[in-house]
Amino acid sequence: MKGTEKENIDRRKFIKNTGLAAVAIPFLQSSCEEKSSVTKDKKTEDSFEFAFLTDIHIKPEMNAPQGFQMAIDKVNEIQPDFVITGGDLVYDAMRGDFDKCEPLFNLYKTMAKDFQMPVYNCLGNHDLFAIYEESPETKVHPDYKYGMWERHFGKTYYSFNHKGWHFITLNSLDVTPQKRYKASFHEAQLEWLKDDLEKVDKTTPIVITTHIPMMCTYTQLNGGSGRVVENAPEAFKLLENHNLKLVLQGHIHWKEFGMVNDRFHFLTGGSIAGNGWKGRRHNTKEGFVKIKIKGGDFSWEYVDHGWEAERLKLGVGSES
Repeated sequence: MKGTEKENIDRRKFIKNTGLAAVAIPFLQSSCEEKSSVTKDKKTEDSFEFAFLTDIHIKPEMNAPQGFQMAIDKVNEIQPDFVITGGDLVYDAMRGDFDKCEPLFNLYKTMAKDFQMPVYNCLGNHDLFAIYEESPETKVHPDYKYGMWERHFGKTYYSFNHKGWHFITLNSLDVTPQKRYKASFHEAQLEWLKDDLEKVDKTTPIVITTHIPMMCTYTQLNGGSGRVVENAPEAFKLLENHNLKLVLQGHIHWKEFGMVNDRFHFLTGGSIAGNGWKGRRHNTKEGFVKIKIKGGDFSWEYVDHGWEAERLKLGVGSES
C-alpha cells in the first residue's frame, strides 16, 4: 500500500472513531487548484457536473463526522467537476468561544481534504464567530463575525468561471445591534457584485450561491418571517439584464425548486445534517444536490448519501 493511501485510511479511521481532527492545513478557495482533476469520458467542452452540499453542521458529537464522510465518499463516487457548499459548515460558532470553535473549523477542513475535486465554500449563520450575547468573546476579538471564516477560507464573497458559466458566492449574513444575525447583503458587497457583473458578458449563464434564500416558499406554507435575504431585490436588480440561470440556497434544511417568470430557477438544497444529525428536518431526507450542465441548460437530482439508513441502524434520533 502506498504511504499516502495508508495515511488517508488512518485519518478516516481516526475521524470515525473519535470525531476529532488533527491540526489541519488551511483550506482556501485557491487551494482547490492544487487538487488534481480526474479525467472523465462524460466531460465535454460544454457539459459538466457539480455537487451542492449545504448545512453540513460538522461537530464531534452525534456521529456527524461519520455522516459527513459518507457524503464525501458519495460525491467522490459521482466525480463531479467541483463542489459548492451552501453555508453552515460547522455547528456552532455564534455562541462559542475560541477554544471550542477553532477545532470545529479545523475538523471541517481536515475532512474536506478527502474531496477529490475543488471545493468552493459559502458562509452560513452558524459560521459567524461570537456574535451572540452569550458568547464569552467580544467585538474586539480579531476573529469576531467574519474574522474566523476569513482566516480559514478567505473572502466571504467571490466568483469564478467554469466552462463558460459564471459562479458567484455571496455572503448573506450580517449582525444586528441586538447581537443576532440578520439576512442581508451589505453595501460593499453589492458594489462588488455590480463591478463583477460588469466584467461578465450578458449572455454568460450565471449561478448564484447564498446561504439564506433570496426567495423561498417556506413562509407561504408555514408562516413566520426572516427566511429570506431582506434586500435580495437589490441584488436581483443588478442581475436583471444578465443571464441568471440558477440561485442555490441553504439554511431551511428542506428541498424546493421553482421558476421565476421564465427568468431563472431557485433551488433550496436540503441539508447534509438534517435535524442536527438526529433525523429529518421538515421531513426532508438528508442529502445533497447533483447538478448537470449541458450547454446553456441544467438538470438536477437530490442524492441520498446514506446517512438516514446508517443513523437508524445506529439507533440515533428519530424522523420529524
